[in-house]
Amino acid sequence: MDILLKSAKIIDASNKEYHLKKRDILIKNGTIDTIATKVEATGKVKIVDFKNLHVSIGWFDSGVSFGEPGYEERETIANGLRTAAKSGFTDIVLNPNTNPVPDSNGAIVFLKNASKDQITNLHPIGTLTKKGEGEVLAELYDMKNSGAVAFYDFKRPLKNSNLVKIALQYAQNFDGFIYSFPLDSKIAGKGIVNEGVVSTRLGLKGIPALAEELQISRDLFILGYTGGKLHIPTISTANSVKLISDAKKKGLDVSCSVAIHNLFLSDEALEEYNSRFKVMPPLRTKSDVKALLKGLTDGVIDFVTSDHIPMNIEQKHVEFDNAAFGSLGLESAFGALNQLIGMEKCIEILSKGRNRYGLETPLLKQGEKACLTLFDPDKNYTFTEKQLFSTSKNSMFLESTLKGCIYGTINNNSISLND
Repeated sequence: MDILLKSAKIIDASNKEYHLKKRDILIKNGTIDTIATKVEATGKVKIVDFKNLHVSIGWFDSGVSFGEPGYEERETIANGLRTAAKSGFTDIVLNPNTNPVPDSNGAIVFLKNASKDQITNLHPIGTLTKKGEGEVLAELYDMKNSGAVAFYDFKRPLKNSNLVKIALQYAQNFDGFIYSFPLDSKIAGKGIVNEGVVSTRLGLKGIPALAEELQISRDLFILGYTGGKLHIPTISTANSVKLISDAKKKGLDVSCSVAIHNLFLSDEALEEYNSRFKVMPPLRTKSDVKALLKGLTDGVIDFVTSDHIPMNIEQKHVEFDNAAFGSLGLESAFGALNQLIGMEKCIEILSKGRNRYGLETPLLKQGEKACLTLFDPDKNYTFTEKQLFSTSKNSMFLESTLKGCIYGTINNNSISLND
C-alpha cells in the first residue's frame, strides 16, 4: 500500500534536518520513499491530509495487559492490539497477566503467533517463576529464545530474596531482563490505597510508602552484589525516585517506569470511593506526584507506561474494598501526558524505551521502514467512553479534560486511522 502524508509536522528531536518542519511523506510498500516540501500523488495512493497533522516515530509502551488466554471477557489479543494502534502505539510489551500465565516457551510462542499480522507489534514478558507463584524459576532461557523480552511475576512481590539473587545471576548468561515489583507484602498487609490523611478520612486500609521503598532498597542491594539487569515497574513515591537515582549514580544497571495515572492524579481522587481509581501501586500524595514528574523530566525515571489493565464490569462495579485493581490507560495515555509535560517532551518519552528490551528503534528517514504515529497535539476535549476502544471500560480518565488526539498509526505496511 502506498500512502502520502500531506503537510505533516515532523516531531523527531534526533533528526535535526526535519524536526519541527512540515513535509509531505510518501510511503511505498511499507518503506519511507520520499520526504520533501511537496510530493505529488501519482498512481494508486492513499492520501492522508488531516488538520494540524503531526508525525513521529511509532510509540512504545512497556506495560500493557490484555486478558487472552483465560480472561478474554476483559480483552482479546486482537482487540487489544487494535486499541493500541488506535491509541498511537506501534509496539507494546505485554504483561504476563493471563490464565494460565506464560511460564514456558510454548506459552510465549502462542502469544507471538496470536499477534501476527497486526499493525502493533506485541513483545511478550514471561513469568519469572513457574505459575507466577514466586517459588521456582521458570524456563527463562527457553522463553528468551522464543521471544520473551523480560521476566516478571506481574504485580506480585518477590518475597524470596535469594530467588531474586539467583535470577539476576542466572539471567546474565543470556542477557535476561529481570523485573521486581516494588512492594513488601508484609508491610502492605491488606492495604488498598495510599496510607495517609485521605485513607484515614475515608476509613480505607492504607499501604505505606515504606512498603514500596523497602522492597526497592532490598532489590538494589541485591543488584549491587550480583550485577545483571533489573527493572522496577511503576514506582509511585518520592523516595523511590531518590533510591533509584542514587543507584544509577553508583553505576547499577537499573531502570524504572511510572504509570501515567500516578503522574496525573493523587489520592485525593478517591473521595467518592470510585473503584475506577483503585490501582496498584495506589495513587499517592501530591508531593509524590510532584517528585515523580521531576524524576521523569530529570531522566531518573526511564519511561512511562499506560499500565493498561482491562477489568470487566463485575470486578469494578462493586464496593471499593472488593473491587479489582487496575485501570485502562492506552486510549488516554497521550492526552494525559501531553497535557502534563508538553508535546515535544511527551513524544520523546513515548518514543523511547525499546533499546532496554533489545528491540530496534525505528527511524524517520528515507529508506527506513515506516513505523509512525499520526496525531494532533493541540485539540482539547473531554475524555468519554466514545474514545474507548477496549472491551472493558474501567478508565479512571473518564470525564477528564485531555489535550491531544490520535489520528492513527502506520506500521508493518498497514495503516490504522481513527474515525
